[in-house]
Amino acid sequence: MYKLKDYILLFLKGMSMGAADLVPGVSGGSIALITGIYERLLNSIKSIDKTALKLFFRFRVQDFWKHIDGRFLAILFLGILTSIFTLSKLISFLIDNYPIPLWSFFSGLIVISALIILRDISRWSWGVIIAILIGTVIAYLITGLPPTSTPDALWFVFIAGAIAICAMILPGISGSFLLLILGQYERVLNAVNQKDIITLGVFAIGCIIGLLSFSRLISWLLKHYQAVTIGLLSGFMLGSINKLWPWKEVISYRLDSKGLQQPFITENILPHRYLEITGEESLILYAALAFSFGIFLVLGIERTAYYINRK
Repeated sequence: MYKLKDYILLFLKGMSMGAADLVPGVSGGSIALITGIYERLLNSIKSIDKTALKLFFRFRVQDFWKHIDGRFLAILFLGILTSIFTLSKLISFLIDNYPIPLWSFFSGLIVISALIILRDISRWSWGVIIAILIGTVIAYLITGLPPTSTPDALWFVFIAGAIAICAMILPGISGSFLLLILGQYERVLNAVNQKDIITLGVFAIGCIIGLLSFSRLISWLLKHYQAVTIGLLSGFMLGSINKLWPWKEVISYRLDSKGLQQPFITENILPHRYLEITGEESLILYAALAFSFGIFLVLGIERTAYYINRK
């Protein structure tokens, strides 16, 4: 039986997922995995099946709600949407004005999270180790892809939504970053800020189709190959550090919809070369503090969740 504190905690987890999904390079799936709701989220999403539709269209609303774990989904997605609509401008501001501390914070969060989920592996094997390496390499290569120019038509917004949502439930691979690669990140973010219902509606439909399809695959893998799948997911998280690395040299720029110059292709560089190449301070102390804060935040969340679950 849910208590008020459980609702509040779940809502906050949803807000954390929403905030992560706004950042190109961080996955809401990573937050779900960190906070211990990942498998329940997958199971709840995949339960939206033929049985659920039959219950719904027969107006057996209470049975339908119970079948899909509706209370869990509703509170979680309310938290996600609240975060997206309230924090989109803040996240954009931090990315533009304080990128080094922000990326350092998320790097710390992702590194410690990847190590924590590896503790769930009870039996190690060469298969698990290979899965970690494969996941790391795949995420590293994906996060190294440059953004591309893509169609402005609404049908492509639908496709981008279906692709991005798959990454949003994959720890380590960011749906926002895939939107960036597909050339739709700025469009979707502007639609959120400007309350563009049509664009957001088409994007949401694409997300729903992709989510219902992909969640079944991940859930099946976790059920039949749990250790290998966890290893692969943790590898995705570790490989995503390639995108989160705070110190970057801009190789080329692009013009956004407002005619402003934005970084297009970047290359990771070492902190001591950052000042020399960019003319800006490397802010190593701030980066270290933000990285440490990310680590302690995850450890704090894990300990809090542990004590709450014990009660």
